[in-house]
Amino acid sequence: MRDHYDVVIVGGAVMGSCTAYWLAANPDFCGTVLLVERDPSYATASTALSASGIRVQFSNRANVEIGLFGNEFIRDFPDLMEVEGDRPSLGFHPGGYLFLANTEEQVRILRENHAVQRAAGAEVELWEADRLREAFPHLRTEDILLASYGLKGEGWFDNTGIMAGARRKARALGVDVVADEVVAISRAGGRVTGVTLKSGAVVGAGTVVNAAGPRGGQVAALAGLALPVEPRKRTLFVFDAADTPEGSARVNGGRLPLMIDPSGVWCRPEGRFFIAGGVPEDDAPPPYDDFAPDHPEWEGQIWPALAERAPQFEALKLVRYWAGHYDYNTFDQNGIVGRHPEVTNFIFQNGFSGHGLQQGPAVGRAVMELITYGGYRSIDLTDMRYERIAENRPFLEQAIV
Repeated sequence: MRDHYDVVIVGGAVMGSCTAYWLAANPDFCGTVLLVERDPSYATASTALSASGIRVQFSNRANVEIGLFGNEFIRDFPDLMEVEGDRPSLGFHPGGYLFLANTEEQVRILRENHAVQRAAGAEVELWEADRLREAFPHLRTEDILLASYGLKGEGWFDNTGIMAGARRKARALGVDVVADEVVAISRAGGRVTGVTLKSGAVVGAGTVVNAAGPRGGQVAALAGLALPVEPRKRTLFVFDAADTPEGSARVNGGRLPLMIDPSGVWCRPEGRFFIAGGVPEDDAPPPYDDFAPDHPEWEGQIWPALAERAPQFEALKLVRYWAGHYDYNTFDQNGIVGRHPEVTNFIFQNGFSGHGLQQGPAVGRAVMELITYGGYRSIDLTDMRYERIAENRPFLEQAIV
């Protein structure tokens, strides 16, 4: 490890690893990069504990374009991440996403989102209840007013694979990766100058990138900066349905999508099982080390909603469950990307509120462009800039799952 790097990235999960990869892979960037990860096991990383989905059904064009690019990245992953002949695949399952609406307000949101999605080039259709019933006959649709279904570019994939592949490729391209924790960030006026690690090492930095996920607020505070990002706990449940509806769909080769019920409860196939989750009724920020699953959500919230939506989900057997953390942006539930306006060599990529895994490839590329070229060259993420917080100008994302 050197005593100074052009770029120090704090956090080595999907955001940090993708940023390191894009910097190292770009011949226009000639600097040195250090990737610092506090837990090399990634046992509690949001990336490792996520439901590993990708979609294009968002309400903001930038997020739609991020999803479209993420799909290309997954497709090209074996070529991009090849190291010494090893070509990792992410096992993408193109199941699609299915949003259901049963109120006029939900219908309005689906229609507005659909217009944004189609304008950005996403292949998404709006279905009335009869078309929904025809496509997915296992669903009860009496209360459904409208559905939105992704025809292409949506599904789920290997969550740890994308992180590990990007990190391995970045290392092969010259990035230094260290298992350590940033415990202090030094500043000289309007610039950060370096980081102090828990091991005692002091490392100079030309630029510091905050890719610390749910701990992003803590890392910003080390530099004397405020960031409205904190953890939110989400419990995921894997269950078995004896009378499984998988294979019954009359679209997409019989495969079921990730369905988002109007209640906010969602589920999707997971091999021979299903995986489900939702937003807890008491969504207070947990302690950073609290990963205890909230089992009562299954009996009180998840199972009842699923049973009401499909008769095949009335008799279920819970197989396993775990909890992970969202890096939740309390301001507008959307990513914060870009330089701090006053401490300009401190860069944020935080607050993706549950979408960080799928958005890591595009956001990592965007941060690389910001560092290398001084601005965005692919997807314009200007609306995600930090300044919107001080200006009290939320960039709201309506399609939160």
